[in-house]
Amino acid sequence: MNKRMILALATAPLLMAAGQPQANTQPVDTPPAYTPPEGVATAATKAANARVAARLPLADQTDFDNANRGFLAKIEDAQILNEDGSVAWEVGQFDFIKDVAPDTVNPSLWRQGKLNSIHGLFKVQEGIYQLRGYDLAQMTLIAGKTGWIVVDPLTTPAPAKAALALANETLGQRPVQAVIFTHSHGDHFGGVSGVVSAEELQYGKVQIIAPHGFLRESIGENVLAGTTMNRRVQFQFGTNLPVGEAGHVGTGLGQYLSKGDLSLVPPTKTISKDGETLTIDGITFEFMDAGETEAPAELVFYLPEFKALHTAEVVTRNFHNVLTPRGALVRDTLKWSKVIDAMLAKYGEKSEVLLASHHWPIWGSENVENALKNQRGLYRYVHDQTLRQANQGATMHEIAENIGEPHFAATDFGVRDYYGTLNHNSKAVYQRYFGWWDGVPAHYHELPPVEASQKYVAAMGGSPKAQSVGERAFANGDYRWAATVFNHIVFADPTNETAKKWLASTYEQLGFQAEAGTWRNIYLSGAKELREGNDRGEVVATNNARVLNSIPAVDLFDALAARFNPARMNNAGGIIQFTFPDRGEAVNVDLGKSVMFPRDGTTDRSIAQITVTRTDFTRLLMREITPRELIVSGNMRVLGNVGLMAAMFGALDPVDPQFNIVTP
Repeated sequence: MNKRMILALATAPLLMAAGQPQANTQPVDTPPAYTPPEGVATAATKAANARVAARLPLADQTDFDNANRGFLAKIEDAQILNEDGSVAWEVGQFDFIKDVAPDTVNPSLWRQGKLNSIHGLFKVQEGIYQLRGYDLAQMTLIAGKTGWIVVDPLTTPAPAKAALALANETLGQRPVQAVIFTHSHGDHFGGVSGVVSAEELQYGKVQIIAPHGFLRESIGENVLAGTTMNRRVQFQFGTNLPVGEAGHVGTGLGQYLSKGDLSLVPPTKTISKDGETLTIDGITFEFMDAGETEAPAELVFYLPEFKALHTAEVVTRNFHNVLTPRGALVRDTLKWSKVIDAMLAKYGEKSEVLLASHHWPIWGSENVENALKNQRGLYRYVHDQTLRQANQGATMHEIAENIGEPHFAATDFGVRDYYGTLNHNSKAVYQRYFGWWDGVPAHYHELPPVEASQKYVAAMGGSPKAQSVGERAFANGDYRWAATVFNHIVFADPTNETAKKWLASTYEQLGFQAEAGTWRNIYLSGAKELREGNDRGEVVATNNARVLNSIPAVDLFDALAARFNPARMNNAGGIIQFTFPDRGEAVNVDLGKSVMFPRDGTTDRSIAQITVTRTDFTRLLMREITPRELIVSGNMRVLGNVGLMAAMFGALDPVDPQFNIVTP
């Protein structure tokens, strides 16, 4: 599915400028506190957060006025439930975020959390409405001549359905005539089945409009690499953290991801790379391509009848991620800045309102232009300043420490480090141009984590001495160094419970100081798993039947090929022909000892032929049914070398969605 008065400007270290986790600038020589604290802020953290509060204009009410403007109604139920009765969204879960920030939350992030937790149906202007605060993203409704045009129907169906129902109850019942997916991230399309029925889709009653490349990119991010991304999502979004002052307070970009299975519907119309103008239910849309910025496939649009610019997720009220912590392709900050500039040049002066897929709108052409200029400048700043330092010989981590911030970040909360950070994003820019290696030979072929940690701890004189070093750093508020030391001890010996407790407490203080919701969630999720173990929690499921049935067969087999383990392949190999008559699809798989290579279409060189429906094949993949049961029932026909299919499935690694992160 993402800023205030700063003492230090462009030449200051990022951690000081942006309020990210930092050590005391004047370490004190105090004895270590031998019991690691839990759930409370230390003196060092209180002081760090107080410095943030002192240097930022936190009392500025402009964003609060905008976030509350046009309020019409809100969902009164305490919970939004999925079809199976599970809870998709707790409506009042963030009501505790009010008044002054507690010691355990960066006051700037607390402010953003207050804004993001404002929920309900809002009138942007006559004919444009937003449902905000019921998922990570926002859903926009545009009143066409005969019905609703839905923009970005949230992450899961239940909140999307409840939000649409609130709008219909408040504004009058209207059918959905079209759905626009602004980009290929799940929190902007996953709830589509909550606003459009299967019957409406079957009979083509509703247009589904998306940017070019949408389906392939959404598959790439949610299926091919879905297992790892979903595990890392738990850290980025804090999906297993309890909501509260010492836990989850928001992600910066929004408050939380709704819970449930995503749905995916292929678009009926894709917008070309050159953009185009369409009339949708009587409303004119001027589409502009924004692919390869915030998402590989993305669009923005201008509504001339409303003088409204919808910036999707290209421009929101925070700094976005250039490389999202959950994992994705590194984004192009130079192109990102130029797309924003194109919006500014073409629509800035004529736009009377700017709205997006996250946060709240901005009204007034002067304010719109200023927001676009600062967002454009932010992405250009991190791009140019990273390359400037790199071309002077600075390494990735040196650049991140000295990236500073643009002058306008001192007063414009809309460019603060709530989601992406200058520190993190400068590393992403470096990676895009130069890769992961910083040019230092010692870093080119380093030891793997466990072996390196064992040698580090041994070099410190063993675990007790290493722990003393870590405790001393913690006592002095030098949490980044303490985290490094304790992490080495844990990776050298995962059974060291004392080191785990100290590492958890260290992560917690770093999280309590973080301005970015993502950083806070990552640190606090790490602390929770160190204390409680790696237990399976509720996660966003992208590899569910709805998604698997929606994607082209060849893409599905590409995802299977990414699980192929040569060590498990106990067959000489050959070509298997898969035919899916219900979808008119066919894939032939060239199965070798080391590589599984799918091709779209049929071949006359296959030595095994399998005919099955896509629905039954999905059931097979999800282990709801066995191959034998399908064959006996007559729902799957296998000809030729029967053992080859068994060899293929036997060579696929099982999926472990809950692999270890904070321990080996």
